[in-house]
Amino acid sequence: MKYEPHSYQQFAISYIEEHPVAAVLLDMGLGKTSITLTAINDLLFDSFDIHKVLVVAPLRVARNTWSDEISKWEHLSDLRYAIAVGTESERVAALISKADIYIINRENVQWLIEASGVSFDFDMVIVDELSSFKNHQAKRFRALMKVRPKVRRMVGLTGTPSSNGLMDLFAEFKLLDMGERLGRFIGQYRSAYFKPDKMNGQIVFSYKPLPGAEQQIYNKISDITISMKSTNHIKMPELVNSRYVVHLSEKEQERYEELKKDLVLQMPDGDITAANAASLSTKLCQMANGAVYSDDENILKIHDKKLDALEDIIEAANGKPILVAYWFKHDFQRITERLYKLKVPFARLDTDASIRKWNAGELPVALIHPASAGHGLNLQSGGSTLVWFGLTWSLELYQQTVARLWRQGQSSNTVVVQHIIAKGTIDERVMRALSLKDSTQSALIDAVKAEISVK
Repeated sequence: MKYEPHSYQQFAISYIEEHPVAAVLLDMGLGKTSITLTAINDLLFDSFDIHKVLVVAPLRVARNTWSDEISKWEHLSDLRYAIAVGTESERVAALISKADIYIINRENVQWLIEASGVSFDFDMVIVDELSSFKNHQAKRFRALMKVRPKVRRMVGLTGTPSSNGLMDLFAEFKLLDMGERLGRFIGQYRSAYFKPDKMNGQIVFSYKPLPGAEQQIYNKISDITISMKSTNHIKMPELVNSRYVVHLSEKEQERYEELKKDLVLQMPDGDITAANAASLSTKLCQMANGAVYSDDENILKIHDKKLDALEDIIEAANGKPILVAYWFKHDFQRITERLYKLKVPFARLDTDASIRKWNAGELPVALIHPASAGHGLNLQSGGSTLVWFGLTWSLELYQQTVARLWRQGQSSNTVVVQHIIAKGTIDERVMRALSLKDSTQSALIDAVKAEISVK
């Protein structure tokens, strides 16, 4: 296929070529992979500025997306690539093969640098989903920082650079510029731009930006950063968010309230305990969805209200494909049991074959877990309706999952995102946090405290 870039894509291509260090913050659906590959192609074969490129990406993106894009576009036909995923022997074989671009999943970055035995002689590194390197203490971050001085060109790609707050930016930009803009040490960054927020004595649980800090940070990184929103550059389908509210019975609501109050719920089939706010949040989310794990890992059924709602939604769709996002394993088990009972064909989108089947329109219902499908999957060909059976606190995973359908190439004029919300439960507070774009740990803690305080 002939590549005819939009003006914003051409701008981004030129930006990568002209900036040895670049943070390219492109919204979902803007084509960041084709943009980056075009820049790589130019740098390899036109300016001869680079010779060997490493792409670090989420596993499925590393395995499929980059190679698919290379095969798709006519102007990239000269690019040779090797995909270093799979067993250790398969990864080594890929790394020692002759190629221009070597693609590896982020989980194997430490192995590549410290244990593979392959020389790290890449002069350009692309980090696809820079946000996955937001933890300055993570092994993958530390490993990549060891070899960062060897790399002449560094590009970070993401649509969600600070999904959990401005603190994320420190590690991400240190990886890019080795600390030139935001400092070499996290302590420097914190003291310069933040002040303690949630504390217990001398222990600081969270920080909040000082007045004016956000703009100061953006000014510091502006010379190596471009940011583009999809709604500003491409014609996107209309995004319709709706809530399907379910109501627990009086008995079901009493069980929920009892757990909130006592942190321990005595039930005939086992005990459920929640030792702290984070685990309590998980328990409350499980109960809102309809089932909960007991202390001995048994699944205790609370209600079927969300399953009934999902059944109503499927029936109303009348054969129109529906993508269902679930969070807990018992959600998946209970949903599949209901679908079998209804004799509705479905598949979990966890293999290349199931994804192809969905995109071919062969599945009335597909089940997806946000953590395994957040980045890089193109699912817009299979349908335009997403149902959240259970919500996630992660704003990044939430946005990325919605973007599997709400993106460029969606043939429908409207993408519908339905959230099944259990009234009077933590669902309402998670939904509020997501709508306010606040998925930080402090928001979770505050929500749980608020839940407990409600009589």
